[in-house]
Amino acid sequence: MYTLKKSLGQHFLRDENICRKIIAALQEHPYTQLLEVGPGGGALTKYLVQLPDIDFKAVELDDEKVNWLLQTYPVLEGKIIHQSFLDIDTPYQGRFTVVGNFPYNISTQILFKLLDWRDQVECMVGMFQKEVAQRVAAKEGNKVYGVLSVLIQAFFDVEYLFDVNEQCFNPPPKVKSGVIRLLPRKTPLELTDEKKFFLLVKTAFNQRRKTLRNAVKGLFDAAILEDELFNKRAEQLSIEQFASLICKMR
Repeated sequence: MYTLKKSLGQHFLRDENICRKIIAALQEHPYTQLLEVGPGGGALTKYLVQLPDIDFKAVELDDEKVNWLLQTYPVLEGKIIHQSFLDIDTPYQGRFTVVGNFPYNISTQILFKLLDWRDQVECMVGMFQKEVAQRVAAKEGNKVYGVLSVLIQAFFDVEYLFDVNEQCFNPPPKVKSGVIRLLPRKTPLELTDEKKFFLLVKTAFNQRRKTLRNAVKGLFDAAILEDELFNKRAEQLSIEQFASLICKMR
């Protein structure tokens, strides 16, 4: 078989019911190109390789898992990208869907990589540590609403699908997990300057306990900072409110 490597954050899904729920969520939105991130022991892969008329690829860093997958599923020959997901170029021309039980130790970096690919990602169904999944889906006013929430939701509609218990994995992680789905926003956010938007959001949450006025005072003229909106803290602002401030920045 194969060994588990803690250094790569490996916790392999073994609950068939959860696997089928993820596949079902994936099938709710049509696609023709599909990338699985971190197939590991093939819990999802065994279902994915059976899907008809799909250009399927998988990205896996671990040599041992790559060899095991190729021996177990010969159909994967030529379809495995043997690299870290964080290092690969866009795997397809045109739009594609992403699925995975993502390594928890790099989950935030994975989400920002998907953000870089936002013009091509038509859907993502993924499992994350529950805390991360909740942050991605959080709305303003929630204590876990932050940079990740705002930047992902600026470009994607986020749906928290379901929880996954620790005992669904081998070995069981010390945290619960959650599955979320990202779809491109039905109503695109009007952003006049994406670079300024990213800077504003990161600066605002860098000192989230302070009022917005004190947290981002270096980005606006004093007269602009008199607006009542700056009396709020970053976690109280909607994504649309952040976007509306871009045109007022220095």
